[in-house]
Amino acid sequence: MLRTRGAAVGRRLLRAALGLGARLGPARAASGVRGQGWLQPAGHDTGVKVYNSLTRRKEPLIVGSVDAASWYSCGPTVYDHAHLGHACSYVRFDIIRRILTRVFGCNIIMVMGITDVDDKIIHRAAEMNVSPASLANLYEEDFKQDMAALKVLPPTVYLRVTENIPQIISFIEGIIANGHAYPTAQGNVYFDLQSRGDKYGKLVSVVPGPVGEPVDSDKRHASDFALWKVAKPQEVFWASPWGKGRPGWHIECSTISSLVFGSQLDIHSGGVDLAFPHHENEIAQCEAFHQCRQWGNYFLHSGHLHVKGEEKMSKSLKNYITIKDFLKMFSPDVFRLFCMRSSYRSAIDYSDGTMLEAKHLLLAAAAFVEDAQAYMKGQLVCGPIRDDVLWERLRHTKQAVKAALADDFDTPAAMDAVMDLIHHGNRQLKAHAKEPGGPRSPAVFGSIVSYVEQFFETVGISLAVRQSVSGDDSRATLHSVVEQLVQFRLQVRQFALASGAATREARRQQLLDTQPLLEACDALRRDLVAHGISIKDRSSTSTWELLIRGQKTPNRRADGPQHRPVLT
Repeated sequence: MLRTRGAAVGRRLLRAALGLGARLGPARAASGVRGQGWLQPAGHDTGVKVYNSLTRRKEPLIVGSVDAASWYSCGPTVYDHAHLGHACSYVRFDIIRRILTRVFGCNIIMVMGITDVDDKIIHRAAEMNVSPASLANLYEEDFKQDMAALKVLPPTVYLRVTENIPQIISFIEGIIANGHAYPTAQGNVYFDLQSRGDKYGKLVSVVPGPVGEPVDSDKRHASDFALWKVAKPQEVFWASPWGKGRPGWHIECSTISSLVFGSQLDIHSGGVDLAFPHHENEIAQCEAFHQCRQWGNYFLHSGHLHVKGEEKMSKSLKNYITIKDFLKMFSPDVFRLFCMRSSYRSAIDYSDGTMLEAKHLLLAAAAFVEDAQAYMKGQLVCGPIRDDVLWERLRHTKQAVKAALADDFDTPAAMDAVMDLIHHGNRQLKAHAKEPGGPRSPAVFGSIVSYVEQFFETVGISLAVRQSVSGDDSRATLHSVVEQLVQFRLQVRQFALASGAATREARRQQLLDTQPLLEACDALRRDLVAHGISIKDRSSTSTWELLIRGQKTPNRRADGPQHRPVLT
C-alpha cells in the first residue's frame, strides 16, 4: 500500500520484476525456477495477453468469470497528501481497468484496501496532536478527492484495516493453526518463512536478506515478518489472543482480499516497489491460510514516475508534486494522455516538456475533431476527399488498436495508430479546393470522429473539456469535521442508552436522568438535515450521508446497508 523499500534493494528489483532485463546481484536465490510452478487458470479467456510478474512473461489473461473478474488493488497509507508518483500508478491501472471493461467485455469487481493504522500515521498524528483515526480519516477523504479529480474510477468497495481487525485476528489464527506462524512471549506474531520452504520468492529471482534486524528481536529467524505487532506505550491498540497490539502491514491486504474473493484471485496490482516484500508476503500468507497452491493468478506492477532522469518521485527525496498542485497547471486529461505514452510497466520521466508534449497531442486530436465536424456541417471547404483511402485507414486503425490493447495493454502503440489516423484525416481536410461546391464525403469523417472520440472516452479522456481542476481542501476538512461530530454524538447516545442500573426503579431513574442527552442528540440530527446532512442511527452505530439539494428527507428510519459518504 503505497510503500517504498530502500533504494539499494528497490532499484535492483524494479527492472527484474518488470521484465526489463536487469540482473540482480548476489543474495539468497529463491528456491525453484520462477514461473515454473504457475498454473494457468481455467475460466474465461479475455483475449488479452498480459505480462505476469509471477512468470516474467506474457500469459493469456484468463479470469474466473467474465461477469465478475476479481481484482485487488493495494490502496494508500493515509498519513499525508498523495503525490504524482502515486497518481501515475492509479491512473495507469484505471486505464487498464477501463480497457478490460469496455474493449474486452469484462465486468471487474475491484477491492481496494485502505491502511488507516500504521507507524507513519501514528507518528504524524503525534506531531499534529490529533488522534490517528482523525488524521487517517482526513487523508483518506483527501485521497478519494484526488482520485476523482484525476477521473480514476472508484473501486467496487473500499475496505479499511481498522474496520476489519477481528477478521485479521482470525486470519492470523488460521495461519498459526496451519503451522506457518508463531506467537512470541512478547506478544508479537511472526510468519515462519522456513515453513514456506521452496515456495517463497515467486515474484523475485533473488530474495534479499534481512537488513538492520535489532539484536533483541524475538523472531525465530531473521527473515520472518510480523503478522501482529505488540503495542508500544501510548500507541493505538486492539485486544487479541496475544495481547494488545495491531496488525502487521502485509497481513492487512491478505485478509481484506480474502474476505471478498476467498482463496482465488484473478488480478493483483500495485507499484513495482510493492512486489517485494509486500506482494510476496501476501502470497505466502494467503497460500498458507487457504492451503492452496496458487492464490493470485496474475500480478501486474507499474513502473515508477521519475524526475531528473533516474530519480524516483517520492516524499523521502522531497522531489514530489502533490496532485492538487499539478492540477493547477495541467488537466487530468493531459496527465492521462501522458501516462498512455509509455508502457504501464516502464518507468516514465516527468518534466514540463513531457507534459507539454502530451498537452499538444490532446489539442491536436481535439482540433481534428473540430475541423472534421466543421467539414460535415459544410463550414470547411477542401478538395475532393479520397474516402476509399480513409475508410481503409479507419478499418486498419481499429484492427491495430484492438491488437495493441490485447498485447499487454500497449497504449503507446494504440495511441500511435489513432494519431496516424488523425494525421491522414487532417491531410485531406487541409487540401485546397480548386472549385467550390465539389463532391463531399461527410460520412467517412463522421465515422472517424465517432471512433476517435470513442477511443479517448474508453480510456477516460475527454476531448471536449480540457481545463485544469483545482484541488479543494475544504471538502476534506468538512468530511473530517462531520465524521468527528457524528462519532461524538454516537458516544453520547451509547452512554445515555446504557442500562447499568441493577433494579427496575434505578433503570427508570437513569433513563429520566439521561433523557436530555437523547433529546439533544435528536435535535442535532434534525438540525443537520437543514444543512444537507442526514444521520441514521442503527443498533450499535450511526452513519451519515449528504443529501442531494432539493431532496426531501424521509420521515422513517433507513433500511439500506451501512455506508460511508463520498463528497462530490
